[in-house]
Amino acid sequence: MGKKILLVDDEPDFLSTVTMRLESNDYRVITATNGKEALRKIEEEKPDAVLLDIMMPGISGLEVLKRIRKKDKLLPVFMITAFSDEQRFKEARALGASGFIVKTSSLQKEVENLTSALRLIDKYRQD
Repeated sequence: MGKKILLVDDEPDFLSTVTMRLESNDYRVITATNGKEALRKIEEEKPDAVLLDIMMPGISGLEVLKRIRKKDKLLPVFMITAFSDEQRFKEARALGASGFIVKTSSLQKEVENLTSALRLIDKYRQD
């Protein structure tokens, strides 16, 4: 199996669909449904990358990103959003987000974009 991905989203259907797609692309997927659980799993599981929903109840994705960056500046964190919100994108970029994935009806395209980004990260780390 390939890289370990932490997928964080409060929508169970999205989690299961993206998990299946990522696993079919040879990734090991760990899931979390909220920010608190995500932070705990980052500590315990040491994922290679994080896919993090921006808008979640409780601790927001932006707050989770802020806490991740305090401990690890290099962990790739891709923000997931259903809305094109420039203000949130700007804030996430300032906090060190690695990229953005917009939820659309084309999850396959999103998974392709993600796997391409992860391959680039792998190449960068090997060089």
